[in-house]
Amino acid sequence: MASPTETLEFQAETRQLLQLVIHSIYSNKDIFLRELISNASDALDKLRLESLTDTDLEADTSDLHITLEVDAAARTLTVRDNGIGMTREDVVDLIGTIAKSGTASLLAKIKEAKDADAAQHLIGQFGVGFYSAFMVADKVTLHTRRAGTDQGTVWESDGEGTYTIAPADGLPVGTSVTLHLKPADGEDGLGDYLAAWKIRQVVKQYSDFIRWPIRMASEPVGTTGEAEGAAESASGDEAAGEPETLNSMKALWARPRSEVTEGEYHEFYRQISHDWQDPAETIHMRAEGTFEYEALLFIPAHAPFDLFSRDTKRGVQLYVKRVFIMDDCDALMPNYLRFVKGVVDAHDLSLNVSREILQHDRQITAVRRRLVKKVLAAIKAMQTKDSETYTKVWEQFGRVLKEGLLEDRDNTDTLLELVSAASTHDVEKTTTLREYVARMKDGQDAIYYLTGENRAMAENSPHMEAFTAKGYEVLILTDPVDEVWTDQIPAFDGHRFQSIAKGQVDLDDEADGDGGEEAKAQKAQREQDFAALLAWLQTALADHVKQVRLSTRLTTSAACLVGDAHDLTPTLERMYRAMGQDLPQVKRILELNPGHPLVTALHQAHQANPDEPALADTAELLHGSALLAEGGDLPDPARFARLLTDRLARTL
Repeated sequence: MASPTETLEFQAETRQLLQLVIHSIYSNKDIFLRELISNASDALDKLRLESLTDTDLEADTSDLHITLEVDAAARTLTVRDNGIGMTREDVVDLIGTIAKSGTASLLAKIKEAKDADAAQHLIGQFGVGFYSAFMVADKVTLHTRRAGTDQGTVWESDGEGTYTIAPADGLPVGTSVTLHLKPADGEDGLGDYLAAWKIRQVVKQYSDFIRWPIRMASEPVGTTGEAEGAAESASGDEAAGEPETLNSMKALWARPRSEVTEGEYHEFYRQISHDWQDPAETIHMRAEGTFEYEALLFIPAHAPFDLFSRDTKRGVQLYVKRVFIMDDCDALMPNYLRFVKGVVDAHDLSLNVSREILQHDRQITAVRRRLVKKVLAAIKAMQTKDSETYTKVWEQFGRVLKEGLLEDRDNTDTLLELVSAASTHDVEKTTTLREYVARMKDGQDAIYYLTGENRAMAENSPHMEAFTAKGYEVLILTDPVDEVWTDQIPAFDGHRFQSIAKGQVDLDDEADGDGGEEAKAQKAQREQDFAALLAWLQTALADHVKQVRLSTRLTTSAACLVGDAHDLTPTLERMYRAMGQDLPQVKRILELNPGHPLVTALHQAHQANPDEPALADTAELLHGSALLAEGGDLPDPARFARLLTDRLARTL
């Protein structure tokens, strides 16, 4: 005997809960259709599975599908499936989850868990997703009949005071949800969900890869919609009166790699990236176990124009069981891999998972670690198997990848293996750190490098002179990030990084032979001979330098400026100041070449008459020329120009 119609009242707490679901959990009202289609897809999956496991179940699975029907006159949108359906008890347990529980404790739990991991278990319930329909509808009517039963059920509610459950005869197997739509309201984010173009747009964005066909019944004569929708319908490929399939159902990531062609991968890449070139590398992976997911990632062939923009969106697309969740899921990809495009389809997440939950989910963190290792391994494989592609990828994304040396301590060693830099070894080709180490001289324990704005400036730097003369290879690092990571990464493969513009550099010590003791004696004698001049210069230039000493790195230049081993470089100092940080003045060390004619003449002049006023001008010119040689900024350019022109005039 069929149960009579029941009219039940929502409790006060349940009404508050519905308001929270409608106004707080969902930020985009279009998502209601994603939720209903996802529920319908699950029902089709269940019928397919049950028909295979229960041979006594009489069910037609020959054409499982989802249908969307619009009635413009009645202002209704119906989402219909021919899936497993529900009994009266199922409706109470699933659709009535909120209505049945209706307790202050559940309301408190969702409020407390709104930004916590536990929220995904609460807001992921079927009932919550179903009730998102009330964001766009004044009333929702559900008709359903479970496969293998004769009795159907009708559930109806306006989401406010009451809901009804009643038996129904003659219903087909499956479920239909009819939404009595609110008027479109652009200010409130309510779209015109009667318009065919709007429905197509939402399905394409959120449900394009659902495995079952999503069909839209042909529009009856007199259906209204925006002009755009009318024009699109008039020009559509579907014949009048025939249903239109809205989704592609082509989830490449769910297919074995052996069944997907390169052309299909490239077409999909262009679709999600809006890039006109083919990707440099495709990464297709699947993980099974406690947390199942598929991923299809692409390394582009060239950098986007906004790669270094502060507002650049990053991350890959996130799907849950082929249902689109978000476009730029930054929880799955670190900032230094922001150029990677692709899709991750997780099987065990809630549809309503938020960005806040993803940031703190341990399973997502584990997925992220594996994705990062896969991407870095793919680039490493290019390095050995396809050096030409690797070189192009590094040219485009090397600056970004080196940011990982500052952000990702877990993968520092891998990233260092990927680093490629210009070098004095080859004018045209870059070199890896591994290749540099293989070419190091006997007795050399450091990886020498010099940072600068460009290669030409670095090659002509006074700091390079002794290294060039003695045949030591120097890496030339010209990216701004190089100033930072070389300070924070101590070594590679047991060899420390050494800036040739910092600290003491004495190549004679590394190449000492039989004449080592004699060289040291000569150096000590020079230090003694120049002691008075160095002390005087240090006093004369006290406002600009913290020390003046003889150099072992100069062969042709008169002087150069160097920093202490742990000092900020001038470039890094300028970067910090540009970011608004107030730094104390970083004084440098002035090194003199004792064999240069200018330094020799200055030494002799100082010995002859230490009080000669012109000597101070010469000291200032010497410091200024060293500053200019490294690309620095003069503290008083006008004064330097005046001193220089006066000195030139006296020599003519």
